[in-house]
Amino acid sequence: MPYPVGLMLHGRRVVVVGGGQVAQRRIPTLIAAGARVLVVAPDVTPAIEGLGAEITWEQRVFEPGDLDGAWYAMAATDSAAVNEAVVVAAEERRIFCVRSDDATHASAWTPAVGRHDGVTVAVLSNREPLRSAALRDAVVEGMREGRIAARATRVPNPGVTLVGGGPGNPELITVAGRKALMEAEVVVADRLAPRELLAELPADVEVIDVAKLPRGRSASQEFINQVIVEKALEGKRVARFKGGDNFVFGRGYEEIIACREAGVPVTVIPGLTSPVTVPGLAGIPVTHRGVTHEFTVISGHLPPGHPESLTDWAAAARMRGTLVLMMAVENAPAIAAALLEGGREASTPVAVVCDGSMPTERTVLATLGTVASVLEAEAVRPPAIIVIGEVVRVAHPDRF
Repeated sequence: MPYPVGLMLHGRRVVVVGGGQVAQRRIPTLIAAGARVLVVAPDVTPAIEGLGAEITWEQRVFEPGDLDGAWYAMAATDSAAVNEAVVVAAEERRIFCVRSDDATHASAWTPAVGRHDGVTVAVLSNREPLRSAALRDAVVEGMREGRIAARATRVPNPGVTLVGGGPGNPELITVAGRKALMEAEVVVADRLAPRELLAELPADVEVIDVAKLPRGRSASQEFINQVIVEKALEGKRVARFKGGDNFVFGRGYEEIIACREAGVPVTVIPGLTSPVTVPGLAGIPVTHRGVTHEFTVISGHLPPGHPESLTDWAAAARMRGTLVLMMAVENAPAIAAALLEGGREASTPVAVVCDGSMPTERTVLATLGTVASVLEAEAVRPPAIIVIGEVVRVAHPDRF
């Protein structure tokens, strides 16, 4: 059984014998540790040669004297005889040495190493490299996501972090977003944020529901701003958790303004935005070479002609690219009528992706001329992303 230890190699001579793929993987970590790396090999990979002044390369065969003054050695050639000679020379000089081809004849083993946030994870599992790597990956992933260590030792860091949760599937939140969520003391969550992640929060986390139901109960933006500011001023670390991306019809910048006016530190972790990711998950590209040179994302929460609408639907109708509509299920018939009036063909393909990224995801196909009746017949309800344009034909050539 090996004795685990961390080597402080900064400024110390380390000799790597061999210039192939194994050496290529090991040398960067030695450089990162501050070691003075000598590579001895007749030939090296382009990547090693490209390290330039960061290493010293002796372009020749190994000589035992190469280990004089070294603190650590690596035998990483494709020759068992050369590797054995390196191990013997190291043993004579009481230098710990790893051997790439036969660890049983070495005085040291290389662990599977991962790093995150100033912590180094090294795993040794009795010469089972795949198992070691799997365990390392699991631990580092847990650290990145906040499932390991962050729960037990939260660092006081009051403020607000806006976390974009992506289109709904909990696997589609970013690593940074998940970590911020798991490190929070207060989570202020929207209805469309990946709800399964809330079950993974530590028991002492306060969860505040600020759901906005379509045409139903809704927490006002002013209330949300007040909550996140007040909790942060209490010295809490607050995660404002919402679906999609904070700044794509997410009113995230209103929350930024509220925090800044109150003197509350605020940061942003973007999320995968649904007008791009949901069509992508459904196999529909929002752009395609030779078909469209632009795509336009439009909020459909107000119908054409509404006095508060800021959308020029006539201009949208004249564009030849893809239109992606959010929050538009209820107003889709009126929007389709406006686009037809503006010059879009009634045969223009339309795809409505319902519950994107979720187990209940489905895609309903129609045209601008039929979308109103199809939505009713298919009982489409929010949330849904509506894609209008020739990219739908590209994705569904048999249908159009």
